[in-house]
Order: sequence, then C-alpha cells, then structure tokens
Amino acid sequence: MLSHLVPRKVFLTKGVGNHKEELRSFELALRDAGIEKSNLVTVSSILPPHCKMVPKSKGLKEIFPGMITFTVLSKCSSNEPYRLISASVGCAVPSDRSLYGYLSEHHAYGQTEKLAGDYAEDLAASMLASTLGIEFDESKSWDEKEEVYRISDKIVKTTNITQSAIVKRGYTTVVAAAVFLF
Repeated sequence: MLSHLVPRKVFLTKGVGNHKEELRSFELALRDAGIEKSNLVTVSSILPPHCKMVPKSKGLKEIFPGMITFTVLSKCSSNEPYRLISASVGCAVPSDRSLYGYLSEHHAYGQTEKLAGDYAEDLAASMLASTLGIEFDESKSWDEKEEVYRISDKIVKTTNITQSAIVKRGYTTVVAAAVFLF
C-alpha cells in the first residue's frame, strides 16, 4: 500500500566525476557511486524505524535500470581549478530501533573529507538528540560529544559517507548518498 511506503533497508555510497560539462560530471559521479541507472528522488532526512543498514555491494544488487530510487543526496560541483569540494551524508541511529533516526546532508567548499564527514555526522546526531530530548552542545569538541553519546545511552551509532575532490579542469562533482530499498 503506497500510504505505507517505508524503506526496510538503506545503504551508503559516494562518487566523484569529472567532465567539461557539469551535468555529465554529475552523471559520472553517480556512476562512480553505482546509482546512475536509477531515477533518483531526493527525500528528507528520516531513517525509518527498523531500517537495516546493508553493505553497498548488497544494496546495488537490488537496483534496476529505470527504478524510482529514494535517496538522501548531497552534491557539490565546481569548475574552479584547485577548489576543494566535498559532499557528505551523516547518520545517527537510536539504540531503540523502534524509533526513527536521522540522516543529514552536507556539502561544502574548502572542507576536507574528514571535516565534512564529522560535520555531517554531528548534524545527524544533534537532530536525533533533540528528538530524544538529550541535551547536545554542538560547540563541544568531538571527544566530548562521544562522551555524551555514551552517557545518554540513546544514540548507539553515528557514521558518515563522504566524498571530496580537488577540481582539476572542467567540472568536478562529488556526491554522497543514503539509498533506500523496499
């Protein structure tokens, strides 16, 4: 029933593409991520209750050419030579799997893969924390936030998928995605 279209599985993927045309660089980034044959529909950032994270290799086997595929997608593109670009999706999963989690998209110029990934992960964790009623100070350092995760006992896992690249010539596009499966 379409009114209950809730994904059962999700996988994370990333890619980079370079081409003289921006649209073609985007397609090549999707190809690098393995999701170029799908008709992508971007959705907001809710990780459904009981949604299982599967490896990319397993998830890609469930995608077929032309399939409508729901994703939380982060994309960044530039043709400015030597420009550092990044795209990241952060994920925060509550310990109680009957609750929903959060996915966050972050794209940036001048941020390393690690910095962009940590930022996206922090965004997802802060959104989940607010839903669960946990105080979460985004200005604290990463180590302090890890301690909050342990003390709260409500956020079990945070992760991210991030792609960064330095533009050489033409357009470079980076993508990161959480891909939902039914």
